[in-house]
Amino acid sequence: MPLESTTSAEVFRATGLSKSYRMGEVIVPALRGVDLSLRRGELIVLLGPSGSGKSTLLNILGGLDVPTDGEVWYCDHRLHGADERELTQFRREHVGFVFQFYNLLPSLTALENVALVTEIARDPMAPRDALALVGLEQRCDHFPSQLSGGEQQRVAIARAIAKRPDVLLCDEPTGALDAATGVRVLDALDSVNRRLGTTTLIITHNADIARMAHRVLQLGDGRIVSETRNPTRARALELRW
Repeated sequence: MPLESTTSAEVFRATGLSKSYRMGEVIVPALRGVDLSLRRGELIVLLGPSGSGKSTLLNILGGLDVPTDGEVWYCDHRLHGADERELTQFRREHVGFVFQFYNLLPSLTALENVALVTEIARDPMAPRDALALVGLEQRCDHFPSQLSGGEQQRVAIARAIAKRPDVLLCDEPTGALDAATGVRVLDALDSVNRRLGTTTLIITHNADIARMAHRVLQLGDGRIVSETRNPTRARALELRW
């Protein structure tokens, strides 16, 4: 059953999360003591200007990067201090990623691109079922060059969800798309969250997308500067920008 309640179990917990990068002789802070809790079934929108730390936070939650300081837990799994083998296993078993650029293999059909992930997953859904969930059951045999940008992004979403991840992390998934196409992509993400109960985090510059979230986190200068909760969630098809 889809999960609309946000009173369910905690999925991610971060305390005092900091990340700094060295650029020559200069230390550049990307995150400054972030405290965060994400619960199962939530759809969270993360807003903030470029350089505010949004992608760094997503990469740490997804096991693509490690913090300089602080703690981050996925359920009872400690991600801070985990080695690369442990992080690889965490990503493979629990996390699906959707990025601004689709990264589809051009020589493979939509179905074959999705099937690549299901071959290494423990309990995958059928690739055709994943494509049907994002409204592309009629495009299974098309190559990326035969698909629009929005369709390619929906294939990327199908690929991410086909392994049945517990968490879906999306970094500017509509950033390369026009408004009408972007709404269709957001509708696919909304459907995954509502129908499968997948905890979903969406990074965006577009404030109107926040209306489809359970909660909205605003980042600024590496910190969470505000948190709001929507009393009702807008459907993706109601969004305008």
